[in-house]
Amino acid sequence: MIEITILAVMLLVGLAVGLYLRHREGTARSAPADLDRDSGERDELLVAAGVTGSGPAVLHFSADWCGPCAAVRRVVADATSGLADSPQPPRDIEIDIDADPALARALNVLSLPTTFVFDAEGRERFRISGVPKTTDLRSALTPLTV
Repeated sequence: MIEITILAVMLLVGLAVGLYLRHREGTARSAPADLDRDSGERDELLVAAGVTGSGPAVLHFSADWCGPCAAVRRVVADATSGLADSPQPPRDIEIDIDADPALARALNVLSLPTTFVFDAEGRERFRISGVPKTTDLRSALTPLTV
């Protein structure tokens, strides 16, 4: 009887953790205020990728073998095109993680797809793991485009 109780508790804990992770996936999380930006290699890699600080940018990592990355392309394209007529339109930058692993390491990308939102000064404002929700991405970008 104790074994069945332990099994039931473990299943409930596993279910709770799974639901929490599923709920968290695809939502925009703010970057920490004390984000340590080393002014060296990381910044050089970002500038080479196109995050120049001349306006907001959406940087998303993908790969040919990544199925959900196609959905990310559509969501990011929809969000950036919807804000194209704003004073500072956001740039859509896609990086193939297989072609540029150094930038992925510098930004601590652990899974695909991963999307970053940078403000006009080139500071990381949001990080989204998984396929972003269109409403979350637009609400993260809108204040940066004014």
